[in-house]
Amino acid sequence: MNEEILFAREDETERPSSLDDGVDSQKYLIFMAAHLKLGVVAEDVVEILNNQVITYLPMVPDYIRGIINMRGQMIPILDICARMGMPSRERDSLVVVLNLGEVQLGILVDGVDQMLDIPKANIHPLPANSTQVLVSGMCSLPEGAGTMMVLDCEQLIPNE
Repeated sequence: MNEEILFAREDETERPSSLDDGVDSQKYLIFMAAHLKLGVVAEDVVEILNNQVITYLPMVPDYIRGIINMRGQMIPILDICARMGMPSRERDSLVVVLNLGEVQLGILVDGVDQMLDIPKANIHPLPANSTQVLVSGMCSLPEGAGTMMVLDCEQLIPNE
């Protein structure tokens, strides 16, 4: 009989809290880039890499730093600061590899902050007159941890 109670308690603890509360939420990986907190949907994150050798590519936009070899697959590396019109990073740090449909893309970031389950209702759209196309929304993080801007990954590499 004690075993039955033990199994019931294990099942209860494995349920995500968002189901318990009836709140529709989504997990985000929050990372830092140029003192900004940016978030991407956790489902799109393939891997976080450190100390990668980036091979320079000629004749690409200035925000494409180059490519890396990740287990035999060539992954383009995007400097998120340069892509957002901020000064390019002087040193390479972490690479967050994203799966964007059929394409994988690495983003240079300063550091990874946390993985957080955020209720969809807490993410607010940008003002209508906003010219920032790389960000699709923003939200206040719990416990006064600042504001996260939701990175619109589909807009990272423009279709030209």
